[in-house]
Amino acid sequence: MLKIRLRRMGQIHAPYYRVIVADSRSPRNGKFIEEIGTYDPTKEPSEIKIDAEKAKQWISNGAQPTESVAKLLKRAGIN
Repeated sequence: MLKIRLRRMGQIHAPYYRVIVADSRSPRNGKFIEEIGTYDPTKEPSEIKIDAEKAKQWISNGAQPTESVAKLLKRAGIN
């Protein structure tokens, strides 16, 4: 089963996330299929960059977004 989820990057106390499509069994920062965006919560306001076309394509192909990614997609205007 495919998931659209966050991959943590950055340093201690300075998180930076990549929005990726990965198999649900792979570890958080393990192998992934494709990177479709980024999320930087340290900036004010937080910066969300997601490729809408790729996100919609993966969702139509059966990938399930996690709760946190679903909120980011909603904030970015992608449903």
